[in-house]
Amino acid sequence: MVPKRWARRAVTRNAIRRQIHAVGESLQPPLAADAHLVRLRAGFARSQFPSASSTALKAAVRAELLLLFASRERR
Repeated sequence: MVPKRWARRAVTRNAIRRQIHAVGESLQPPLAADAHLVRLRAGFARSQFPSASSTALKAAVRAELLLLFASRERR
């Protein structure tokens, strides 16, 4: 879930969703074929990431997702 209050522009929300799907597909071992919910709980500052398709935004999202999935695997 990527609510508008944390990512105002649709292009940013879609870029975040694409990163979620890409990281989820690249995991080894792969995730189980269940429903998984990834919820954005804090915003990405537009001043820090002026372009929704910037490599900096993609790298930041990917890094947070890898940490999230790594902590999930340790449980």
